[in-house]
Amino acid sequence: MSTLLYKNLKVNYTSTGKGPAVVLLHGFLENISMWKELVPQLSQNNRVICIDLLGHGKTESLGYIHTMEDQAEMVKFVLDQLNVNQGIFIGHSMGAYVALAFAEKYPKEIKGLVLLNSTALPDEEDKKLNRERSIQAIKQYPDTFVKLAIPNLFSEENKTRFKPEIEVLTKEALKTPQQGIIAALEGMKIRKDRTFIYNSADYPILMIISKKDPALDVASLYKQLEDTQVMLYEFPNGHMSYIENYPEIVDVLNNFIVSCI
Repeated sequence: MSTLLYKNLKVNYTSTGKGPAVVLLHGFLENISMWKELVPQLSQNNRVICIDLLGHGKTESLGYIHTMEDQAEMVKFVLDQLNVNQGIFIGHSMGAYVALAFAEKYPKEIKGLVLLNSTALPDEEDKKLNRERSIQAIKQYPDTFVKLAIPNLFSEENKTRFKPEIEVLTKEALKTPQQGIIAALEGMKIRKDRTFIYNSADYPILMIISKKDPALDVASLYKQLEDTQVMLYEFPNGHMSYIENYPEIVDVLNNFIVSCI
């Protein structure tokens, strides 16, 4: 792991392997450790860069709200420091929101984009209310919130099957500072609709959907892809497809990366 100083904040990242750049962006309550099984697979022919987003992992918080644009600008800074001019972006959940913000701000620097269990749509009103409730819960019972949140990202039948993995994820999530959690929730709540990128992009886009994803409105995922060139891959399980559907996802991602080069 390495550290850079960005706006007087420590930003944590890793860079593994050589070749075309592949940028991995984790989700809410996650950090770069989520990619530990995928990095060895993806870095055999590529330079894989993982970045702890603002307020997560070992990257410090910038403020009370971390907008997706704030996150994208930080990612841009890291890539500039690493002399990476173009990359294939793979974002899980919130990480894809950041990748989409990056794609809007720096379209020429994207060679391919994967939305892994994510959406380009903004929060609807009920989702915004849920984020408000989550913020209040974090302020009062942060550990309880995290311990309940992580298992609920898996499909029902996988909560038992992946109990050891859930325990590891929960342990990592509990390291996320309260400010980082709140700032991410505030930022996700106000993110904009970026479905226009589906038709404006001149690079391949892949959406990976899980049919039993408890964190997303799955019907809206299919609907937003109508009349677009976005590729689709489906898994049968929950929000954590990089665990629930490993090793299939290794092949899906490697094949997509090859198609972008």
